[in-house]
Amino acid sequence: MRILHTSDWHVGVTMKGRSRLDEQRAVFKQIVDITRDEQADLVIVAGDLFDTASPSSEAQKLLTAALSALHQTGAEVVVIAGNHDNGRALDALREWARAAGIHLRGSLGKAADHLVTGTTRDGERWKIAALPFIAQRHAVRAAELFELGASGAEANYADHLRRLVAALTQDFGPDTVNLFTGHLTVVGGKVGGGEREVHTVADYAVPAAIFPPTTSYAALGHLHKAQAINGPCPIRYSGGPIAVDFGEEDHTPSVAVVDVTAGTPARVRTVPLTAAVPLATVRGTLEQLAKATVDDRAWLRVFVTEPARAGLRGEVADLFPRAVQIHIDPVARLAEAAPRERRSGRSPGELFTAYLAENGHDDPAVAGLFAKLYEDTQTVAEES
Repeated sequence: MRILHTSDWHVGVTMKGRSRLDEQRAVFKQIVDITRDEQADLVIVAGDLFDTASPSSEAQKLLTAALSALHQTGAEVVVIAGNHDNGRALDALREWARAAGIHLRGSLGKAADHLVTGTTRDGERWKIAALPFIAQRHAVRAAELFELGASGAEANYADHLRRLVAALTQDFGPDTVNLFTGHLTVVGGKVGGGEREVHTVADYAVPAAIFPPTTSYAALGHLHKAQAINGPCPIRYSGGPIAVDFGEEDHTPSVAVVDVTAGTPARVRTVPLTAAVPLATVRGTLEQLAKATVDDRAWLRVFVTEPARAGLRGEVADLFPRAVQIHIDPVARLAEAAPRERRSGRSPGELFTAYLAENGHDDPAVAGLFAKLYEDTQTVAEES
């Protein structure tokens, strides 16, 4: 059978307040095209469907349209919630998903509810254990739902996850393609940059050994960097379809296409998503930046390596309309200069001028603007 594995869509994410829905719409169209061209039997979306637990109506429309289009290619579609998602809100869409032929799992239920089975067009039988994200505070409750009994007060998050995975995979047999999908951090995985740090720290990391050797392929979400994890079975993070912040600008957005049968190991190909808008960082003086070559589509982060002055930020913004971050970062700071002069007994204007000098802002216009604003505020205060 052939699987298309994707995750961490973060529908509705913005770039410093700028919408990326059009960008995501183009990327999802490409994923649908890849699914159709590859004649995938199954699409797995391994969590973080939305960027926020309270997505906009436009984000919700885009998600449901993308999932419907994937199913219309002829593929089965299995979707789980991630840590950015509101699992219960997603479960409210299960009736729609069922009618649309989509297997959606937002929050924890009984173990049997998290097992999905099917047969490909060529007669290959498959089974997938679909485990949505489980917060640490809900791990004990999850064990109770799975009827696993008490595990002891000393049990940590990894212990709970190990027992849950064991319960879901206990019936993996030799005659089916046995799949697992989850939204979690596996020890050895490299963080991409846009993940929530609290859910990638050691307390949330689980060993790869929790997946049994009978697993044909483990399709994971949560780490945004596409990567394979060493373990007792093939384990992989698909990576995200777009870079969500500048910590991910060196990533190549992609999906994983997996070929596997009950009797042969999984073979994985990475398919780049060329519709994704790149992120790029440029540095230099204003003169150097004016000569820089940048991708016209890219969202930019700009570091200006010259002293700040009035109007500099605006000149950079005019030069790069798609700059979403502009940092005035002169090469030579005066941090190692003489100790600061005493502040007591000095006027506000003198203090502000000293502040400018200490930070490399050599522009009389800025000091003059401060003096005018200060005079205006004092005049208003006196009139009041």
